Amino acid sequence: MTHATPVRAGWLHGRTALLIAFAFSVMADPVSSVAYAIEAALRALDGNLALLFPAMAAVVIVVGLVVASYHQLVARYPEGGGSAAAAGGAFGEGFAFIPMGALVVDFVLTISISVSAGSSAIISYVPALADYRLLLALGLLLVVAGLMWFGHLGRAVFALLTIVFIVVAVAVLLPVPGLPSVDPQPIEGLTHGAPIAVALAFPVAMALATGIEAPSSAIAQLAQLDDAGRRSFGRWALWLTLGIVGTLTLAITAAVVRLGIQVPHEDTTLVAELARAADGHALFAAFQATTALLLLSAASSSFQAGPGLLKALARSEHGESRHGVLPAVLGRTNSHHVPMIGVGVFLVASAAVVALAGARDQSLVLFYAVSVFVSFLMGLLAMAKFSHHDKRPLWVALNLVAAAAVGFTLVCNLLRPAALGSLAATGLVAGALYLAWVRAGRPRGAALAVAESEAGHELGEDALDPAVNAAEAPETPVAAHSRTGRTPEG
Repeated sequence: MTHATPVRAGWLHGRTALLIAFAFSVMADPVSSVAYAIEAALRALDGNLALLFPAMAAVVIVVGLVVASYHQLVARYPEGGGSAAAAGGAFGEGFAFIPMGALVVDFVLTISISVSAGSSAIISYVPALADYRLLLALGLLLVVAGLMWFGHLGRAVFALLTIVFIVVAVAVLLPVPGLPSVDPQPIEGLTHGAPIAVALAFPVAMALATGIEAPSSAIAQLAQLDDAGRRSFGRWALWLTLGIVGTLTLAITAAVVRLGIQVPHEDTTLVAELARAADGHALFAAFQATTALLLLSAASSSFQAGPGLLKALARSEHGESRHGVLPAVLGRTNSHHVPMIGVGVFLVASAAVVALAGARDQSLVLFYAVSVFVSFLMGLLAMAKFSHHDKRPLWVALNLVAAAAVGFTLVCNLLRPAALGSLAATGLVAGALYLAWVRAGRPRGAALAVAESEAGHELGEDALDPAVNAAEAPETPVAAHSRTGRTPEG
């Protein structure tokens, strides 16, 4: 008995450290998005600083709606799987390939925009490299892909880079004596002075929302926890991501507006100009370095997730796997258990996208916040169906409002020709995966491929059974009440 307290304290410290490592690692992608998302909104507003804060506030609100619904999704699928598992469970397994196709395209675009934005961060500090932008971005792409040979980076590395970036960003945002404030003057006119300008501009900045899907899938990595633990960690990660990314985004936006920082020229970025205005060259250098490293870590995480998904969908070379639908070669791994053929696929695809865009992150952002919103939409509609089945009208209303906001974002983005290319790519990949599944005989369990790509092992088919999900998810009042004698939490 005398050892109970220190053992309990040690367990709590270990669990807290694991939560910090998990939460800050999965938010690397959305945190890194502030490097280009705010600038994208300002460009879409034609430099109208007066409307920048309302546009970014709209972004944070929509992200909040998505997070609230994914709070439910994580509880229903504690083994991971995200929108793919939810869509397969709600509408039939074939529908899972829509969010899977969207995620594959999103991984390629995340890699492409991250290395391009990383090169922009470096060029902002060393303008002499501007003429070598494309070569620099492709070089960074090769470095990130090459490092995959030696195995996946751990959660601790991603978490550390995220935390260091946040600390440096806070230092940049601290009030600097002597810096003049500028009162932005609104630009009059229908498309500049009216709310329609914000409505048309904020979808571009929704690049900030990419990565919100990550906690709902990455909880599959937490094999040391039971279902209740993974639910708790997934929910904490979602709300911490919203709080930190939302606060950081609005603080940077407010600083940009206060200082009157205009749309930057092609050899620098908006956040770089904000950091340059801070007191001290060393702080500017630190901000650019941590920005570049965080962006490359976001690319690395997609280099892990994308090939991992292809591996989970690959057929076994030693007989048919339970739900393999893709060529077996995609499942081959090196001595470090990395599917290098899959890494090569994403390397080639990303290099092509980077080259076509000239390594301009502000060009790529026009394609970006489209495919992942297809995944969001499927997940939200699935949760609305589950909530209706569970007779929870308030959750149904929340899910549908979130789905409407996501649908509106998609429609606004599709008014831009660039976004149509992203949507077409999503349709092609999703269609190809679906046809491969049909040719393979519609094997049971394919909707769990996203979760398996994170967990590294096959999951039970019961996870796809709506009846089993209803019995296990805390969102189902009747089933949970019969086990515990009380109505579950929401």
